[in-house]
Amino acid sequence: MRRGLTIFLVINALIVVFLIRSVFTLLTLLVEDGSADAIHSAEIPPPNSPRIDDRPQLIPKIIHQTYVNDTVPERWREAQKSCVDLHEDYEYKLWTDVKSRELIATEYPWFLKTFDNYSQPIQRADAIRYFVLSHYGGIYIDLDDGCNRRLDPLLSYPAWVRRTNPTGISNDAMGSVPHHPFFTLVIESLIPYNRNWKLPYITVMYSTGPLFLSVIWQEYKRGRPSSTIGGSSVIVGASAGRWDGSQAGRVRVLMADEYNKQPWAFFRWHGGSSWHGKDARLIFWMGKHWMLLTASGFLVAGVVGLGLWWIYGRVLLLGERRRKGAKAAHCAPSGWAQRIPLWKTASAAAYELIDRHEV
Repeated sequence: MRRGLTIFLVINALIVVFLIRSVFTLLTLLVEDGSADAIHSAEIPPPNSPRIDDRPQLIPKIIHQTYVNDTVPERWREAQKSCVDLHEDYEYKLWTDVKSRELIATEYPWFLKTFDNYSQPIQRADAIRYFVLSHYGGIYIDLDDGCNRRLDPLLSYPAWVRRTNPTGISNDAMGSVPHHPFFTLVIESLIPYNRNWKLPYITVMYSTGPLFLSVIWQEYKRGRPSSTIGGSSVIVGASAGRWDGSQAGRVRVLMADEYNKQPWAFFRWHGGSSWHGKDARLIFWMGKHWMLLTASGFLVAGVVGLGLWWIYGRVLLLGERRRKGAKAAHCAPSGWAQRIPLWKTASAAAYELIDRHEV
């Protein structure tokens, strides 16, 4: 029994290790606050400061946005106009569905099949923003994010993203130089992460959305392989995204205050997330009650563990009974011996006469 318990515990430990390894990157996001790469308020010149002109311009002056066609809905036109009016010296690119597909077909034909086969339109909108930043460089802004001030100070960082709640980074405002190794890794990881998780919200978030971007961000910082394309491992390296610790490869993080929480922040949110479906309500409810769900998960895991232990014990007991039964059958007298009353089996090697008389 002691041996059986050891085997049972080892098997369960291996299962736990496998599960933890499978979701290790997701677990690291729970303790990642982005502070190590944060763009601090002290290093951002205030609006109209002469210090802005003294900073190097690494990111090209291009603003990218996406929509189905050229007719932007009324509710987002004010936000769009605020960015265009504040940046008259920037090139403005609105990526419609037609223009997005043309870029993929021309410059990235290896991705066209995946791009066309996305089940949700928002997945194509997510994907194209990574490709245009990698190809052209510039700043991508969601249509529901209006500009509160000029973005010139953000041009000094080779790449930046913004911190989101409760954890990780978002893809609604990002900037990059052309062909930055992080965004190279992002676009090369889109195919391996293109999986259907049944719920549309989770499918979008983990295949192209902020959760996908957060996972690749963590892998990029750790310098470990994060995807496989065409049978060869995409190593987080110079051509596929290795950050060697240099400033050129660093991805800086725009924190909440600098994003839209303060009067001097860069953006103002105008409302959006129109792609969210009914399943998103379930995910948001789960997010609000994560402690209850975590406790329930441990309870279920405990019940399942006890159930497996009970089943394992029954299997061992059944096996023991069968072994004893087989041994008893082996030691029992044979048929011919049972039919001869003269002999009685006393042991495996001793017999005695049962009808003999002492005279």
